[in-house]
Amino acid sequence: MKLYIPILVLAVLAFGFAVFSVAMGTFLVGPKRWNKAKLENYECGIEPTPLPLGGGKIPVKYYLTAMLFIVFDIEIVFLYPWAVTFGKLGPFGLVEMVTFVITVLIAYAYVWRRGGLDWD
Repeated sequence: MKLYIPILVLAVLAFGFAVFSVAMGTFLVGPKRWNKAKLENYECGIEPTPLPLGGGKIPVKYYLTAMLFIVFDIEIVFLYPWAVTFGKLGPFGLVEMVTFVITVLIAYAYVWRRGGLDWD
């Protein structure tokens, strides 16, 4: 039980800091000038243009770009633990990582040739 006390103290401090930050921003130091634009969703200072009924169409390219970012980002994250334990893995770890990197490069080349990285 004594091992969980620091974790509990850290959780209480984090919760207290979050409540304190929201309270300070809302009641003491935050701006108090509200207008119609600031009360709109996704406020950026520009009056929002009305969307057609049923919402607007978002291009599929947006989602494909996001998914590609996630896939390649996660694949690259696997390189860090390998680099940390490189000395312990020996030749087997090297061969496995070369195979992994070649697979990532093949996927990257495929996406590039198919036009998945074009931003127009």
